[in-house]
Amino acid sequence: MALGLFVCVMLPGHAAAAQDGEDGGRTAVTRPNGELPNRPAAAGGGEKVTVTTDVMRATFDSVGGSLVRVELLGQQEVGDGKRSAVLLDQSAQRQYVAQSGVLVDSREMAGPNHLTQMAVAPGARELSQGQDRLQLRFESPDAVGSGIKLVKTFSFARGEYAIGVKHEIVNQSSLPVSPQVYLQLVRDGATPAGESRLYSTFTGPALYTESSKYRKIDFKSIDKGASENDTKADNGWVAMVQHYFASAWLLGTSADDDLRGKRTREFFTRKVDANLYAVGMIVPLARVAAGSSEALEARLFVGPQEEAKLSALAPGLEQLKDYGVFAILSKPLYWVLAQMHSILGNWGWSIVGLVVLLKIAFYGLNGTAYKSMAKVSVVNPKIAEMRERLKDQPEQIQQETMRIYREEKITPAGGCLPILIQIPFFVAMYWVLLSSVEMRNAPWLGWITDLSAKDPLFILPLLMAGTSLAQTWLNPKPTDPTQAVMMWVVPAALSVVLFFFPAGLVLYWLTNNVLSIAQQYHVNRMMGVLHE
Repeated sequence: MALGLFVCVMLPGHAAAAQDGEDGGRTAVTRPNGELPNRPAAAGGGEKVTVTTDVMRATFDSVGGSLVRVELLGQQEVGDGKRSAVLLDQSAQRQYVAQSGVLVDSREMAGPNHLTQMAVAPGARELSQGQDRLQLRFESPDAVGSGIKLVKTFSFARGEYAIGVKHEIVNQSSLPVSPQVYLQLVRDGATPAGESRLYSTFTGPALYTESSKYRKIDFKSIDKGASENDTKADNGWVAMVQHYFASAWLLGTSADDDLRGKRTREFFTRKVDANLYAVGMIVPLARVAAGSSEALEARLFVGPQEEAKLSALAPGLEQLKDYGVFAILSKPLYWVLAQMHSILGNWGWSIVGLVVLLKIAFYGLNGTAYKSMAKVSVVNPKIAEMRERLKDQPEQIQQETMRIYREEKITPAGGCLPILIQIPFFVAMYWVLLSSVEMRNAPWLGWITDLSAKDPLFILPLLMAGTSLAQTWLNPKPTDPTQAVMMWVVPAALSVVLFFFPAGLVLYWLTNNVLSIAQQYHVNRMMGVLHE
């Protein structure tokens, strides 16, 4: 069953999910009215400052006070447990940074932005034992040709991937100003290193508002100027998404801020350079009188797509974890999988346990399907003899086949319908395993040290191929010779593809196959239709 569902459902589902949000929506996203600097900050232009906590090593550039590199200390590179996974980076291989700055409404004034050289305040750079919080403070020159000063303070907390970011705008001029703070994520359009070409996961910007909900925006749609979403709202966030990880700008200091204190914001996407894209929002602040100041509190999330933590940060943020078209089923399936892991302590055995629970839940449906198949196996010799006798009378063959089915009380779709009912659960479980960052570097048994990577010895795929052929042997033999040959060729050929799929997915399909074979063998034996 697994290989059949893989061909008919899984591959089309990938293509659809990867393109979600490329069109549709409410209003075309345009470039903002404010004059955002439309050139990237030069790499290596300023002083680099690194802050280390228990979960990340974050490097900032004094040019703009931008976050230019983040190592996730709790996540190792796949295949190299000695190196931490790097998400944000500013290097020859990758451009992915978080920037912010100030826009002002006066032509005579210019606000400090992500190209402004800023001073770094002294202070601790590492979260020491027993310390739960630390801060990093950047300050623009007293006057950037305007008298507008920006003080940017980053706040880190133990165990948190969300960094508090406070923008304080100080008006040192003699005129009142109406400042706006822009928050943006800038990334190149390249696929993350190590991504498989056999299955598709989304990489690119995403936006969320209460009205439009979660929208993914393909890089190609930005190139064409065809991306769509709300341009203004009093709630919502922006993000940059890739397989397993994400970054996001959130307003306020807690998840409740977007629900209680509605603050207008303007969303935008834009192409910064030949292969550099930005997604962000512009937030207007209250008018600042001369000699006064105004502040904006925000949070910058940079980390893994851990569902429980995401949902606690902001409304809808958990949707960064892509569950595909059957998210309504994927969420409870992941919850059960997580509960099993809390008991078993191993994600591999948790996958096996969840498949067992699903097979128990669908035991009756599968039994009905296998009994129908067994009846077909009984009458197939009779149908084969009839087809040979009436080989020159195709209409008569059809009529005689239906007569035999009626006499034997066989429903032609009886073996397929119960399986079709289970397809959404099969697809949902597939997406749970593909999207869950918990599978990265998670060991199962012996040689399987990473459920998100392919089996290094190809043992699971070989077993999967064997079980697929065993299922073929148990199924009714087609009376048509061509179909009979294809029934063996197709599962054998498709099994080769699984040699390069994540071990966790192959383990799931293998377990499903083994349990299906056991039940089908039992039914066939009871009905006396075991093949020679």
